[in-house]
Amino acid sequence: MANTKLGFYTMDNFDFNGKKTLLRVDINSPIDPMTGRITDDTRIRSHTATIKELLERGASVTILAHQGRPGDTDFTTLENHAVLLSKYLNKEVNYVEDVFGPSARSAVSSSKPGSVTLLENVRFYSEESIEKVPEAQAKTYLVRYLAPLFSLYVNDAFATSHRSHPSLTGFPMVLPSCGGRLLQKEVEFLSDVMSTKSKPCIFVLGGGKVADSVQLMESLLPKGVADKVLLTGLVSHLFLIAKGERLGKATVKIIEGKGLYPLLPRAQNLLRNYPNKIVTPVDIAILRSDERVELPLGDGQDHSPIYDIGSRTVELYSSIMRDAKVIIMRGPAGYIEDQRFSKGSEELLKAVVKSGAKTLLGGGHLRAISERLGIAEKIDYFSTGGGAFIAFLSGEKLPAIEVLAVSAQKFKADR
Repeated sequence: MANTKLGFYTMDNFDFNGKKTLLRVDINSPIDPMTGRITDDTRIRSHTATIKELLERGASVTILAHQGRPGDTDFTTLENHAVLLSKYLNKEVNYVEDVFGPSARSAVSSSKPGSVTLLENVRFYSEESIEKVPEAQAKTYLVRYLAPLFSLYVNDAFATSHRSHPSLTGFPMVLPSCGGRLLQKEVEFLSDVMSTKSKPCIFVLGGGKVADSVQLMESLLPKGVADKVLLTGLVSHLFLIAKGERLGKATVKIIEGKGLYPLLPRAQNLLRNYPNKIVTPVDIAILRSDERVELPLGDGQDHSPIYDIGSRTVELYSSIMRDAKVIIMRGPAGYIEDQRFSKGSEELLKAVVKSGAKTLLGGGHLRAISERLGIAEKIDYFSTGGGAFIAFLSGEKLPAIEVLAVSAQKFKADR
């Protein structure tokens, strides 16, 4: 039977021995536009546990994945992804420059148990970028041509589960399907966060995705999911302006240049409704005479942007996190491309670990910093979620998750 907590099958429910298995992953990675080199392979590494388990259990694994969107500079082939997958699996990955044409189908048909095949960027196929209901996606050419070649479908791509694309929602309608280990772990962790037993629950929101953070707060705070929201990075600058703090012309210019001022009324509304739950920095770090200088808010910042939170803010946030049962941290606290301004992020990560709370980090930057500090193994979970992470915690239904539950009902006896 399907996992009663999750509502869909997991890999524990299937026998993969000798089965041709189609695996959807999300290895969409940052690409250097000048060299074409993958600059952060976090997502690639995150799926290796699922792939290794499938191989150990005797499956023949064929992988579907995407990279970028048509028209973007990072829209490219998966050739380099195959090289990195081979490295982390310690096994050759057969890269096929085809999605569902004759070459792809031939490679799948001839694949043997214990083999790994990576098909070409699924978004090279135009229908993959069209949102439709699962019933319609099951009738697309991708599904019609590939599904007959497989016995099982595994979705390990939580980060794209807010999409209803053929590779995500079409196959579960026609094949016995389950969630992979990465998807399962993320759904379980986030479901636990939404429960009342995970209190106090502290969110530390930073990074450059300000609109996402505002949206998340608008969902979490009314539902009582977040007991405190500690702000850093650009989103903290927006909320400081909303509170009437003087940040200096240089920082205001950055906020204006990024088009964030339309979010100001929403920030003001959140502060008005949840004044005791939203916490903003009490000091900041700027660059002066080529050195990091920490200042109280409003003190001589006109000619230098805010690059990081200051030590007093770290102390304040650390004291709040000490009593937390769950801490979710998304995005760095400062301009970490300059080592002088990664201090805030580093100190907050140390405080997160020291708190003893159950911890989740979102974003590749925080993972990289935690690995550099040697504390990555002390973090309970690294989320690859992005938009799906926001949607899940906002209470939205995720199409690629919902269809797994439908599939579990449809293929009860096909395990």
